[in-house]
Amino acid sequence: MFRQLREDVAVVFDRDPAARSVFEVLTTYPGIHAILLHRLAASMWRLRLKWLARWIAWWARWGTGIEIHPGAQIGRRVFIDHGMGVVIGETAVVGDDCTLYHQVTLGGTSWNEGKRHPTLGSGVVVGAGAKILGPIMIGDGAKVGSNAVVVKDVPAGATAVGIPARIVTSKAEQATTVRKLGFSAYAISADMNDPMVKAMHGLIDHAATVDGRLEWIMAQLQQIGVTASEPRRDDFDAAYLNKIVD
Repeated sequence: MFRQLREDVAVVFDRDPAARSVFEVLTTYPGIHAILLHRLAASMWRLRLKWLARWIAWWARWGTGIEIHPGAQIGRRVFIDHGMGVVIGETAVVGDDCTLYHQVTLGGTSWNEGKRHPTLGSGVVVGAGAKILGPIMIGDGAKVGSNAVVVKDVPAGATAVGIPARIVTSKAEQATTVRKLGFSAYAISADMNDPMVKAMHGLIDHAATVDGRLEWIMAQLQQIGVTASEPRRDDFDAAYLNKIVD
């Protein structure tokens, strides 16, 4: 028990630069309190003392603003930063070394019994306000951007952003990002674009290229004496469109 507590405290110092002392962490960090109380509630749940487990979880929610069902499985060195509004459902699984920010929901999408909440692999980072819904798998080392809504599996090492969430980096690209930037708070870096924005930029640039080629073809036809009336078209300002898409 004390070994786990030392791990919990060490994780705070690793991932929160605002932490100043062990006493401060143990007495003022709701994420630590929520994890400790969950371990107690989960032990009662496994002993089939269901009402007592739910009662402990209720007090934990009242005191920390973090709601973790006693049936949820929480790994080692899990860090819940700030934590207000975090909800973790009954059949959710959170692997070792995960980081969750405030208002994260690991929720279900069905009233049926059985597995209905997500599973997070080891080292997953979930940004503030993200919703991960249903019995899906978030692979080891994956990241979920702030306010994303994830309803499909996310591969190991990938980053998912948007509503609904889309994959923006592969495992290899993510490894390069981690080497360059280190730990990425809130699971997204400042220079990471939404994949739909990237797609729009690509389409705009392609259209501008096609326009340029058509103008060149028209000029070549005129040089060899072929007369062709240019079709009426609206002005296409690629620079302006790229600017408003960002």
